[in-house]
Amino acid sequence: MLTTILAAGATATDSAGNFGLVQALKSGGLISQTVFGILVLFLMVSLYIMFTKLFEQQKIMSQTKRVRQTFWQSGNLREGSAKLEKNSAYKQLVDDGLAAQDQHAKLTDPVEAHDWLHGSLARSEAAINSQLGSGLAFLATVGATAPFIGLFGTVVGIYRALIAIAAAGQASMDKVAGPVGEALIMTAIGLVVAVPAVLAYNWLQRRNKAIGEDLSAFSNDVLGFLASGGAVRPSLAMATKPVPAAGTSRPTTTAGQSGGVTRP
Repeated sequence: MLTTILAAGATATDSAGNFGLVQALKSGGLISQTVFGILVLFLMVSLYIMFTKLFEQQKIMSQTKRVRQTFWQSGNLREGSAKLEKNSAYKQLVDDGLAAQDQHAKLTDPVEAHDWLHGSLARSEAAINSQLGSGLAFLATVGATAPFIGLFGTVVGIYRALIAIAAAGQASMDKVAGPVGEALIMTAIGLVVAVPAVLAYNWLQRRNKAIGEDLSAFSNDVLGFLASGGAVRPSLAMATKPVPAAGTSRPTTTAGQSGGVTRP
């Protein structure tokens, strides 16, 4: 009895091994192997883009916190720029603004300083946003095309199953299981590649939008500082309002009464 059970278990294990991923790729031929290779390549590149973009975004977000704490405490923009990290996005904005200010003094045609500075800072900001968005188009492409590439492998697998049925003259399980299993594997791989790419694309785009808003606000502050000769700068802290002592109330004026009658 035990010998019979062990023999049945071994037979089931061998049968399962015959319908695994490796066996499906071997039986699927060049088409299935090519589809599998393309999907794996898409997955590897998508993961690389996702982690590199996440690292870049996190670096800029940490720079944002330091800029808010230390940059505007400097006496001028050149001193503040020296405090920023080399190759920082915020340092690029400040340096481009200073360079635009120096260039405006050399212009022969009369151009408003505000317009010239605003255009230079806008170009610098657009270049930073373009750099942050590089690679995201590939994630969108993978999310849109990977399911269809997997579907192509599925169609080929079903086609091979129909050919096997026609050749055998009957729809026996041993003739259908291999090609159908191959088709389902290709569908699953296509979804495994597409879903993370779509999620990563939307998440990274949302973070880029938040970073872009911070950069735009900082660029506007730099423009105000340059256009006012340093007189206008963002407030570092909100002014605190005095709180009335307990048990006291502020007098209010009763509208419409002569003499400004007040009541406690």
